[in-house]
Amino acid sequence: MPDALESAVTALRSGSVIAYPTEAVFGLGCDPLNATAVARLFALKQRPSGQGVLLIAADFDQVRDFIGAVPADALTRARATWPGPHTWVFPRSATTPPWLAGEHAGIALRVTAHAPAAQLCRAFGAALVSTSANRHGEAPARDAMQVHALFGDQLGYILDGATGGMERPTPIRDAINGEFVRR
Repeated sequence: MPDALESAVTALRSGSVIAYPTEAVFGLGCDPLNATAVARLFALKQRPSGQGVLLIAADFDQVRDFIGAVPADALTRARATWPGPHTWVFPRSATTPPWLAGEHAGIALRVTAHAPAAQLCRAFGAALVSTSANRHGEAPARDAMQVHALFGDQLGYILDGATGGMERPTPIRDAINGEFVRR
């Protein structure tokens, strides 16, 4: 594992919030099963915890346990777009920690094709929280320098790398009915 990736994974395993490149912007991430790390992420963003977060993964197996009971066509619909820049909201499983979904009944999930984010998830061995690297309501950072200017030493690690070149964050769709939540 390259040194930068190893440093990012070490920070994640220690409960830190890190920044990393995604398809369109830099994301903030942490271990989704670590309630303290997720609370720290919300505090850094100055974001209400009731909004919930999405999870990003390298493959379907990393998000499978977060998905509750769904019709087969919902899984087929989402998996036809994965890996790729498509986020889907599923009913959450009974084992999904409540701090991830906030006030929502569902959980937003993406299996990414963006190499740096996918490599990070593979190296960590699990899905990660993924939310834009910014203060709530402000423009997201698009490179590591902007992340550092926003958060300074408050992050456990900034994994430098290129974003995927998308102009806008990934679309979010409801897995059950296919309707757009965010275009």
